[in-house]
Amino acid sequence: MPSNSMNVINFNRNQLSKRDRLKHVLGGYNPNRKTEYNLPKATTKQLKTIAKRLKEERKYRMLKVILVTIILSLILVAVLLYSLDGIVGLVSL
Repeated sequence: MPSNSMNVINFNRNQLSKRDRLKHVLGGYNPNRKTEYNLPKATTKQLKTIAKRLKEERKYRMLKVILVTIILSLILVAVLLYSLDGIVGLVSL
């Protein structure tokens, strides 16, 4: 019985978070450290061109999604009609 309880304790210990064990590995872990980003400054003109480009990309992507949906639905309807025609043919025999 004692060996079984030791297995349970070791199993439970393995389920605990491993963050404390890994905090000295490579980059480490420091909850007080803030991330710093070195982002370039953008002008309002650059931001407007980026927004315009993103709107165009979104419009083209939505157009593609709509076209693919229409094509797939037409294929599905064609397959359904073909299979119904086959079923009607089998029933009429």
